[in-house]
Order: sequence, then C-alpha cells, then structure tokens
Amino acid sequence: MALLRKWDPFVDMDVFRRDMDRLIDSFFGVPARRRSDEGSEVARFDWAPDVDIYEDKDRVEVSLDVPGLDEKDVEVKVEDDTLYIKGERKFEHEDKKKDYHRIERCYGSFMRAFSLPSSVDASKTEAKLAKGVLTVTLPKREEAKPKAIDIKVASK
Repeated sequence: MALLRKWDPFVDMDVFRRDMDRLIDSFFGVPARRRSDEGSEVARFDWAPDVDIYEDKDRVEVSLDVPGLDEKDVEVKVEDDTLYIKGERKFEHEDKKKDYHRIERCYGSFMRAFSLPSSVDASKTEAKLAKGVLTVTLPKREEAKPKAIDIKVASK
C-alpha cells in the first residue's frame, strides 16, 4: 500500500513567494518586513530598525530608530568584536471590538549585528535611549587615536 500526499498548489506557491522575497531582500540588503501568523487576526511583523553609523577620531557611534521602545525592551552587548542589538516592540493595543483598516507599523522582535573595528575599546561601550533613538557609543582605544606631533623646523 502506497501513501499518497495530496498536492496543494497554493502551499507550493506560498513557499515559492517566501523564497523569492528572501532572495530579493538578500540581494538588496533589505530585511524581510512582514510575516503573517496563522490564526492571528493581526499580522505580525519582523522588522529591522534603520541605523546610522558614524565614526570620528575618538569614537564609533551607532544610532537606531526604535520608537515606542523602553530600555527594558532593548538588549545591547558586545561579543567577539561584534555589537549585537536585540529588541521587541509588542502590539499591545489589540482590541477585538475594533476593526482595524490598516496596520503599517512594524511589530515583533529584531536583531542587528555589526562587526567592530579593532580600534574600538568595547569595555567602555555606552548606550542611551532618548526620543525613540538608541545611541550606542563605542570609544576608540587611546593607541588607535590619531596623534599629531609638532616638529620645529631649524635653520642651518
């Protein structure tokens, strides 16, 4: 007796769509934004906050847009010359009585990782959350900072 699996073309099309989304996202460097949960009335979002990275002679600064998050919702750590930032924004205002017409804000967990240059002193890393922006400051080691030496020119 052979076991036959009933073929469902819509399942295969959904798998194909997800694979294509992942391929396009990886090509353009954009993380996948939306994932729907089966049986959920509200779509769940996986998201990646937008980031700016700035460097000057004294530090490297990483800023992420995380509106609506508190300090307890974010975890920052440095491990093996990599900066990891994790967090989660929860959909807390779910009201079964309301009919939402549109939900565009992203919810769910995120994780960003950034390789750090060897010039950074990770033990002195500081993180601050203000007005929806998480700023992580990574000071540079003293020996890595550029030094200027004045040299007097002597006449013969």
